[in-house]
Amino acid sequence: MDENIAEEEVVEEDDFDTEFDGPLLVEPPRPINWNLLSPDDLEAEWLELNRWVHWLRRTYGLPAAVIPPFWHRHPELLWELSALHLHWLCCYDSEKSGSAPLAWHRDFADARLRLREWVAANGTRLDRDRPTRQTSWPGEPPAPPVEDIVIDDRETEFIEFVMSEVAKRREEEDSFYRSLDPATGEVA
Repeated sequence: MDENIAEEEVVEEDDFDTEFDGPLLVEPPRPINWNLLSPDDLEAEWLELNRWVHWLRRTYGLPAAVIPPFWHRHPELLWELSALHLHWLCCYDSEKSGSAPLAWHRDFADARLRLREWVAANGTRLDRDRPTRQTSWPGEPPAPPVEDIVIDDRETEFIEFVMSEVAKRREEEDSFYRSLDPATGEVA
């Protein structure tokens, strides 16, 4: 420690009491292809994005018309918020220029408009959710009926949702490995 700095002036990471505290990034930010994540990475990314979305909505006072509680149930919102999170990480990186945060805020304004459009189209609300409506093209079977469901405890539902997604991904991964020929390691 520099002898010119008094001990009481040293600021430790643990001294910050924020809703968005946690481990520092151990690697540079990178785009996330949600379709290709391993089960463990999928779980970690869901939890990290959820934590950031909570920080974002509280910091900017965003209404449910922009970020609804059940955003995680809608792929269009997941991809938009994931991209916005990555952009935020990159713009607030210490290696970036001082004007990068301004670029993020300009792009954030555009993203809020898109988020409003997605929310209006998919019909999720503050106290209820429904799957995003799908349009059946000619020759396809009709889309299943869409019904609202009430969710009383968002945080519990989110954890159950993530665990279900991780279990599905683990089964997909296990099924793929079972399909490999043991002799060649190629798909049989």
